[in-house]
Amino acid sequence: MAQKMNTVDVDQIRMPRHVAIIMDGNGRWAKLRGQHRTFGHKAGAEAVRRVVAFARKKGIESLTLFAFSSENWNRPEQEVSVLMSLFFTVLKREVKKIHKHNVKLNIIGDLSAFSPRIQQRIAEAEALTAGNTALQLNIAANYGGRWDITQAARALAAQAVQGSIAVNEITPAHIANQLQLADQPEPDLLIRTGGEHRISNFLLWQLAYAELYFSKVLWPDFDDNEFAAAIADFSCRERRFGLTSEQLQRAILDTDVTVGE
Repeated sequence: MAQKMNTVDVDQIRMPRHVAIIMDGNGRWAKLRGQHRTFGHKAGAEAVRRVVAFARKKGIESLTLFAFSSENWNRPEQEVSVLMSLFFTVLKREVKKIHKHNVKLNIIGDLSAFSPRIQQRIAEAEALTAGNTALQLNIAANYGGRWDITQAARALAAQAVQGSIAVNEITPAHIANQLQLADQPEPDLLIRTGGEHRISNFLLWQLAYAELYFSKVLWPDFDDNEFAAAIADFSCRERRFGLTSEQLQRAILDTDVTVGE
């Protein structure tokens, strides 16, 4: 099983299949310009457009953006209100553009906390883009990694109570299949902007073997050049997944021989 996983990832070592991004620095970007934090969030929406276009152009399969964490509800009421309004506006205004470019939209997280109006808009956006294939765009909203694992555990516990699975039969694969993004490859690369060096409760399970890249650039200034720099850095790394370098090299050679035959 381990060898099969590494063979797949070796094939993708130059370009990540799945990139996750923690979009940090909107507030600081605004303060540097003498503006309110909400000004930075609006500027950050432009950066989202850029990275989506870049990912689609480069053939990345999945792009997951951390837009609003479960902890962000604790921010000032005015900021949360602006974020919700911006979220609704972007869903309304951008979905047709996303659909035109063959991008499939998926909102992950505990959506029950959002207003009925936003929940309806999410459902409409996902339905409109459901058949698109150029890029899977995942927006994490009211999302937390601990919440994700907890809801997976609850689902498996319910199955155990119903008798459809025995407790001692539960494996990591069962848990992974209950998580958000279960239908997509795990992230190969995590990018965090803004200069901080932490993952902030984002995709805790899914990032187990991801390469981490921390950029000092504040999110509204993150552009194609910065995205390309992160991918270039990723492409130079040796991803071993618990193997030694020698084992990885043998796996690469075995793959080359199989392809040649």
